[in-house]
Amino acid sequence: MRQLGNVLSGFYLTACYIFILLPVAVLILFSFQDGRLAVPPFKGPVLDWYVTAFNNPRMMDGLVNSLMVGIVSSAISVILGFLAAYGISRHEFPARRLLQGVIILPLAVSYLLVGMGLLVTLSSLGLGPSLWMVIVGHVVINMPLAFAICLAQLGEHQRKIEWAARDLGASTLRVLTQVTMPMIAAALVAAFCLCFTLSWDEFIIAFLVTRFDVTLPIVIWTMLRGGLNPQTNAVGSFIFLCSILMLVAVELLLFRKRRA
Repeated sequence: MRQLGNVLSGFYLTACYIFILLPVAVLILFSFQDGRLAVPPFKGPVLDWYVTAFNNPRMMDGLVNSLMVGIVSSAISVILGFLAAYGISRHEFPARRLLQGVIILPLAVSYLLVGMGLLVTLSSLGLGPSLWMVIVGHVVINMPLAFAICLAQLGEHQRKIEWAARDLGASTLRVLTQVTMPMIAAALVAAFCLCFTLSWDEFIIAFLVTRFDVTLPIVIWTMLRGGLNPQTNAVGSFIFLCSILMLVAVELLLFRKRRA
C-alpha cells in the first residue's frame, strides 16, 4: 500500500507540474514560430520575433519603465520593510502585535482595491496618473513582504551582537549599517529580488494609475487585444525567463544563508 501511495503521489505531482508548466512551454515554443500565426503546426525555430520585439520602440519604452518602477519601488520597499522590522523586533511597546498585523495587512488586500484607492486619491488631490503613482502602489503591496522577510531574520543572536557594538561606542546608525544589515544581507537581497519580481509583471495597479508612460505588462496587454502573435509570445517568454532567474537568485541566497 505504501508503494502504491508513493506512485499515486508521484503521478499527482507530475500532473500538477504539467498542468502549470504546459501553457508556459507552449508560449515559449511558439515564440520561435516561423510565421505570423502562433498556432500549430510549429515552423521553426527562428529568432525573428525576438529581434522584432527588441526593435519595437514602444516595447523598449515599456521595458525601461518596468525596470525603473521595479528597481525604485523594490529599493523603497526593502528600506521601509527593514526599518519597520528592526523597530518591532528590537523594541517593546503597547500594541506592538497590532502594528505588526497592520503592516502585514496589505498582503491580503486585492491589487484592484489598491489601484482604485490610488486613483481616487489622485483625483481628490488633482494629480494625474504617472509612473510615480505606480511606484507608490507597488511599495504598498511589496513593503509587507520585505517586512516579513526581514523580521524572520532578525533573531536574538543579532541582538546580542548589536549590544556588543553599542557597548563599544557604536551609534544606532552605525549599528544598523555596519552590523545588522551585513548580518542579514542575504535576506535583504532576497526581499529585493522578490519585490522586483512582483513589480516586474504587475498589471492592475499599473493599468489604473498610468496614462501615456506605461509598463511592459500594459504594452503586452495592448498587443494582445489584436490577437496572439509570436511577438507577444517572445516578450512573454522573456518576462518568464527574467522572473525565473530572479527567483533562482533568491533561492540560492536563502539556501546559502541556511547552510551558513
